[in-house]
Amino acid sequence: MTDKIDFWSKLEDRLTRELAIDKTLHTPVNFIVHTLQEVNDGLAHGRYFFMDVARDGIALYEFDDKELHTPKPKTPEQALAMAKEYFEEWMPQANAFFKMHEAGRAEGAFKQASFVLHQAAESLYHCVLLVCTFYTPHVHNLGFLRTQAERIDMRLVDAWPRTLKADRTRFEKLKEAYVKARYSKHYRIGEADLLWLAAHVEELGRAVHAICSERVAELEARIPTA
Repeated sequence: MTDKIDFWSKLEDRLTRELAIDKTLHTPVNFIVHTLQEVNDGLAHGRYFFMDVARDGIALYEFDDKELHTPKPKTPEQALAMAKEYFEEWMPQANAFFKMHEAGRAEGAFKQASFVLHQAAESLYHCVLLVCTFYTPHVHNLGFLRTQAERIDMRLVDAWPRTLKADRTRFEKLKEAYVKARYSKHYRIGEADLLWLAAHVEELGRAVHAICSERVAELEARIPTA
């Protein structure tokens, strides 16, 4: 029951439809699926997300009565090393995808450019989640990742204007690019929309870089001096 494609993809589609089309939901709703082993591994490695689940989670149904592992918070040195590792991996990856987007846009390959721009934004959200919480959900849904990340810092909220319907529509276009820009012959996006999206992905990148840099500095300050 932990395979998202086999068991949960239709429910995810339904939640999206009821929010965007049917309007029976007024707040974005999603879910995260993990095996018990993954939860216990997360607790053993001191990942904040799983420690929060173990501390605050409410069991609605339990197949068996196995106890969760005792959380093992990271030492200050371990936390700093992991945050640096994530920052040094994901930030350059986001920059590389953004440069690929610029090259594709310059050549008029707008569909392909939109896909790699999506990958740049996705990498930025994974970066800030991993650096700040040591956890990111294994999803490509940009809307869901945005919701998870924006809980960390309001500067991430400011990266995307939402007052105008046109702006929200552009973000949805970027969100759809992960699948439709590769597989749908009906997906269309113009250069003007790409330029607008790229400007806000750049703004997102600046916010993520600042937040992650501050987080690394905070973790460095926690290490006792000799």
